[in-house]
Order: sequence, then structure tokens, then C-alpha cells
Amino acid sequence: MSRGFVKEEDQEEAPVIPPRAALPAGVINYVTPEGYKALEDEQKELELARKNVDTENETEKRRAKAIIDGKLKLLAERRTAARIIYPNQQPSGEVRFGAFVNLLNKNTNTLQAFKIVGVDEANVKQQKIAFVAPIAKAVTGKKVGEIVEFQLGQELRLLEIQKITYASE
Repeated sequence: MSRGFVKEEDQEEAPVIPPRAALPAGVINYVTPEGYKALEDEQKELELARKNVDTENETEKRRAKAIIDGKLKLLAERRTAARIIYPNQQPSGEVRFGAFVNLLNKNTNTLQAFKIVGVDEANVKQQKIAFVAPIAKAVTGKKVGEIVEFQLGQELRLLEIQKITYASE
């Protein structure tokens, strides 16, 4: 049918689905067991939200469900590609995925601690950084006592690995 015969109010714009955290092309989607559980929990929440979409307006209801369906599709892709890495199976003497790392910034004599996790788990406020983050890449494979040169903009930081631990998950 020609667009000339379609009422203007019948023309809906496709909803914008917010993208998930960036995972570089070709990179395996590593997750911790906690991270995989969070993905499962997110799926349950989205399915419940879809079931409970409450609006009188059919157009709004359709849009809300389309947004949730889009999020579920992206989540399903992420879950399907997920590869769970168990931190307690990593070599305890070096920094690997799932490690809690304590660093000493030799330039400023300050301590920094974080856990290396999957991209969907990353949360700076919880001291969790993605394994694809530059600092995570810089310290991966290093051992306690090693000093890593880490370039941050114009600044070259010297970071000493102080402690490496893996939680028993």
C-alpha cells in the first residue's frame, strides 16, 4: 500500500534499544560465575517486566514490549556467547581473569584494588573492571612484585603488583 493511504498516527517509529557494554569483535565473552548468574537474573526480570507491561494505550504497550524484546534478544546473544571462567581454577600466582588485584602506584605511592571481570559485570563503583580495559590487559599475566608500565594519556604510571587473590566461587 502506498504511504499516502496510511494515517499519520499509525506510523510508529522503531524503538531505540540501548546497546550492551562493548565487547570488541572477535573477543570471547568471558564471564565469572557471578556474572553469568547476573545475566540469568536480568533475563528473568525482563521476562517478568514484559509480562507485566501495564498501559491502557495499545501503541505504548506495543512499544514497551518491543523494547523489552530487543533487550532480551541482545541478552540472549550475550548469554549464548558467554564462556564461564572459574576464578578458583586460575593459576594463583599470576593475574588472570577473575583475580582481585592490589596495585601500588609507584608515582604517587597510592594503592588501587580491583577485580577483573566480564564486560557485562564491570562496575567501577564496585571496583570491577572489564578484562578488555587497558589496565586489566596491562597487568594480566603478571606476578606479585612485578612492576608494570602503564601509559595513561601523557602519564606513564609504574604499577607494582602487591597482591593477587581469587575468591572461591
